[in-house]
Amino acid sequence: MDSITDLRKPTKEEQKAAMESYDALVSMLEQIHSDYPEIEIEETKERIRIPLKALKLLAQILKETSKGRLISIVPLTTEMTTQAAAEFIGCSRPHLIKLLEKGAIKYTKIGKHRRIRYQDVLEYKRKVKAEQRKLLIEIMKADEESGLYNA
Repeated sequence: MDSITDLRKPTKEEQKAAMESYDALVSMLEQIHSDYPEIEIEETKERIRIPLKALKLLAQILKETSKGRLISIVPLTTEMTTQAAAEFIGCSRPHLIKLLEKGAIKYTKIGKHRRIRYQDVLEYKRKVKAEQRKLLIEIMKADEESGLYNA
């Protein structure tokens, strides 16, 4: 298994295999009625039970891989440094510290170091994106009402 430092874009061959596997897996998922279906590894003839949620996640991974995108799986309980969180959000570390101090994002302090749960950073980023989208729609509506698009 690749580690974070070994990440690379999927090759064309990997993309093609992922696309074919994705199509096959999605059609099979529609027929599965168990929460823990068994799959068989053809090369070893070994049968293993896999949670249906894991197979659905595998389908998403295959879909993204088929598009040539890199995939990373991060447990939601993972803790991040302030620098990593700032990079993830797309802001400076000092700005992130201000967000933490005003309570916009939850964090814990270990000694002098702040730690932020990945889930909390992701939640904040989603909230900000939703607010941005709402504001853009309001601006577009105001522009339409004022006739800016009727030039």
